[in-house]
Amino acid sequence: MSEPAIQQPATTPPQPKKPSNLWMENFKNFYKKLRKNKAAMIGGFLILFFIIVAILGPFLTPHDPDTPDVVNKLQPPSAEHWFGTDHHGRDIFTRIIHGMSITLYVGFFSVILGATFGVLIGIVSGYYGGRTDSFLMRCMDVLLAFPGILLALAIVSVLGGSLRNVIIAVAIFSIPVFARIVRGSTLAVKKLEYVDAIKALGASDIRIIFKHILPNVTSPLIVQATLSIATAVLTAAGLSFLGLGAKPPTPEWGAMLSEGRNYLYSAPHVAFFPGIAIVLVVLAFNILGDGLRDALDPKMKK
Repeated sequence: MSEPAIQQPATTPPQPKKPSNLWMENFKNFYKKLRKNKAAMIGGFLILFFIIVAILGPFLTPHDPDTPDVVNKLQPPSAEHWFGTDHHGRDIFTRIIHGMSITLYVGFFSVILGATFGVLIGIVSGYYGGRTDSFLMRCMDVLLAFPGILLALAIVSVLGGSLRNVIIAVAIFSIPVFARIVRGSTLAVKKLEYVDAIKALGASDIRIIFKHILPNVTSPLIVQATLSIATAVLTAAGLSFLGLGAKPPTPEWGAMLSEGRNYLYSAPHVAFFPGIAIVLVVLAFNILGDGLRDALDPKMKK
């Protein structure tokens, strides 16, 4: 009598990781690298704090940022007015809180606008090469020939002083930086074997560019965008300081700093607190950008 055959337990092939799980795993690895940089973490938490203040702060401040109170003008910091009052008697703390949303709006939106055009120019230039590359890069060279603040100053002088024109000016001088970075990354990625394989399978240029090349050049873009926001905030404040940005009584930090320079000896707090606010925001974005560069750059791995 033959013995019954022993059944082997069925083995299930390993299942591929779901995209959501893969994304979470990549994010955890990235956060683990970023956490090692204490300065970058401080910068990130500061930026998060600034964003929360920009959203919720205007609803919590007890004073109106634009209503003058000549009786209490140029008052030093006190329990009622934490940062004192300006030459119109307006509460400086309230104006800084309200101005934070303006500053972050100009910084983020101008960089998003400049990065969008810069990425398109850079990826088209790097992918197609030839005369297209030469023409687009020579146009970028013309923009790079001018210092950023001078180019923005010229653009705002032509368009007129307003926050919208400041955003346009900052976005325009941000375009060449992003275009150069994306072009260099595209030139490196398009030489890889998998891109040649995708071309051989008949994939269109649009599909190759946006599905296979663009995702591989995002790391330097994130770092540059973070650093460019700091530059945009500083440039926008500089244009407002010169009277080419926000118009009174808009609580923009550069304009507040310009108004306070007339009272540096009699009431230095009028210029001191807006200046400190600009320094903190710019510093936070810069140190976060340095930390992101260390976390996203594969050459920094030990």
